[in-house]
Amino acid sequence: MPGSASASVVLVLRSEPSRGGRSGDGGTRRLGRDFWLYFVGQGLSQLGSSFTTFALPLLVFELTHSAADLAVTTAASFLPYLLFGLLLGAVVDRVDRRRMMLRTDLGRAAVIAVLPVLSLLGDLAIWQVYAVTFVQSTLGILFDCGELAAIPSLVDGDELITANARIMATNNAGPILGPTLAGALVAFVPASRLLFFDAGSFIVSAATLATIHRSFNPAGGPPARAGRVLRQLFAEVREGLAYVWHHPVLRAVSLMMALVNFVYATASAQLVLFAGTALHASRPEIGFLFACGAAGIVVVSLLAGPARRHLSFAVTALGALVVSGLALTAMALLRSYPAALVLWGASSGFGLLLNINTGALRQAIVPPELLGRVVSVARVIAWSAIPLGSIAGAAAIGATSVTTVYAAIGVLVAAIAVGFARSPLRKGDLYIAAARGQSATTAGDVSDALAPQ
Repeated sequence: MPGSASASVVLVLRSEPSRGGRSGDGGTRRLGRDFWLYFVGQGLSQLGSSFTTFALPLLVFELTHSAADLAVTTAASFLPYLLFGLLLGAVVDRVDRRRMMLRTDLGRAAVIAVLPVLSLLGDLAIWQVYAVTFVQSTLGILFDCGELAAIPSLVDGDELITANARIMATNNAGPILGPTLAGALVAFVPASRLLFFDAGSFIVSAATLATIHRSFNPAGGPPARAGRVLRQLFAEVREGLAYVWHHPVLRAVSLMMALVNFVYATASAQLVLFAGTALHASRPEIGFLFACGAAGIVVVSLLAGPARRHLSFAVTALGALVVSGLALTAMALLRSYPAALVLWGASSGFGLLLNINTGALRQAIVPPELLGRVVSVARVIAWSAIPLGSIAGAAAIGATSVTTVYAAIGVLVAAIAVGFARSPLRKGDLYIAAARGQSATTAGDVSDALAPQ
């Protein structure tokens, strides 16, 4: 779902020779200087970006008071994934990733700083927000693709789970702390000034990357030439698309996620508008509402493993989607700020639970040599619906009201889950068992194998 897609983190486990010894007491050695430099830089970068997550829609709302402009801003942030996602993902595999990530951070710092500078000059227009959002998101694709390879390059193979746990913790802490702090600060400074925090955090991230001398690329020959990448790209994309389309469960998951994102995109894009008009929330209260959404993601993510040990894939994934939708409808009908804090957290958190389960399904049934392409194809299919959905939602708000649209979104999301209950998704556990070569007699047996460890 749009609000939580980035929160779903894949733990990449690789078997490789150890680059360092173990400590004398038999435990793994410390994660090391390079990892902790990277950890600090990314933790501060996540905190800075969470300021922007809160401040940017607030800035758009203050500039225009328009649901349509909020929708276009969301569309501008997801459009690069549709246009460039597959291409940039392939190019990143052929360049010096650490250097690319460092330069991308510097670029993101310069780009996001354009908006507060223009605001200080009294020359900020909404089209400039669109342009900055588009460029910033494009650069973010480059950095995110490189980041997938960073952790295995920084620590030994037997330390990956610990290292990823540290990164996941800081990734989830930022969206909780950032909007809360930004909501308090916005009482004293304009929303546009908060974007300087994000620019500064990118510079800190770049500085930490500059102090790391270890390569983020795999050992082996030099990166392939870009021309060769371009020649191979379309063949690789066709192979990934064909695999997804001809696999019943993967096809069903992709279609369902596209429908859900088309419907749910408005809930994330218009949260500032909903909070201000339906809940009569102040700007600090809006920031705390954003933080509660992130907190819900953290809380529900802790339930992912236990849920899959006791429930089938279909019940867990589709049930999470039903709960997420009904929580949103309840939030729209109650129009209570205290209730919205809980219900928005539940809607966001159970949306992530859906993502966790569909991501784990792909990991379990897709051959390793195809997984990168399948994930990229699935992401493009699912996220391509977000720009269209956000624009359609804004039009619906203009024709009715934001509370009516939020209530309808929740019902539609739950209806999509019910509609796919008889699809190949109901046999998800059987496909998992077949892919793993297991003869599980109960869904619980397969769930134990699939559940996050």
